[in-house]
Amino acid sequence: MKTKILVLGSTGKTGSRVAARLENNAEVELRLGSRNEKIPFDWEKPETWENVVKDIDTVYITFQPDLAVPFAANAIENFTNIATKSGVQKIVLLSGRGEQEAQVCEEIVKKNAKNWTIIRASWFNQNFSESFFLDPILYGIVALPRAEALEPFTDADDIADVVTAALLDESHNGKTYELTGPRLLTFKDAVNEIAHASGRNISFQGLSLEEYTQMLKEYQIPDDHIWLVNYLFEQVLDGRNSSVTFDIEKVLGRKAKDFNAYAKETAKTGIWNPEN
Repeated sequence: MKTKILVLGSTGKTGSRVAARLENNAEVELRLGSRNEKIPFDWEKPETWENVVKDIDTVYITFQPDLAVPFAANAIENFTNIATKSGVQKIVLLSGRGEQEAQVCEEIVKKNAKNWTIIRASWFNQNFSESFFLDPILYGIVALPRAEALEPFTDADDIADVVTAALLDESHNGKTYELTGPRLLTFKDAVNEIAHASGRNISFQGLSLEEYTQMLKEYQIPDDHIWLVNYLFEQVLDGRNSSVTFDIEKVLGRKAKDFNAYAKETAKTGIWNPEN
């Protein structure tokens, strides 16, 4: 009998990758969780939750925009209750490393799920190519606060591989994994490696958090996005995550992808070329 797996956030950075790994698995019946699917799912529309978990065995939860936002805990509480009552046997949660609010959500999952795996991830490499750092890189000037902060940037493909293992293998039940890349870098280090890999001149400018917030407002970035970015830079990048773990190697039997390898692979796609 096939395992019926629901992947929430199936168009996101990790959700899309997990879905791609599961879709050709003969032992899995895959359901995608997003607003535009045949059975739609929306975190802001609880009326969609019951239908999407019907007949599902296992759920991968990614929460948008982040588990740190004020309404996340209530949503996770209600969703996981509905899922377990519907017959879901296992929940795998993508959490944020070093986020106290995210850990509140982790405890809710542990309490409500029949079986669970928690996967805490550091900042994604792909934030530089698939998210909010891409436009500054294309412009050639990346200006950010916390210029001195050391972060073990983690590749979304590594995260997806660990998530897929957790979804398919019961030996990961009851485990909490902290995923990091193999090396600590500052944001300036990361930008320099991207510049070198792409053959471009990309400058980095350190800002205060106040200057960065003002810049985002001038670019008319939505207030909720500014709040989240502020939270991440002010709270999470205070040094608490400036260490590497070996959980990726423990789960997958291979080393985590280095940022330099990510930069070289991504540069070949042309995503960092302004004319593309």
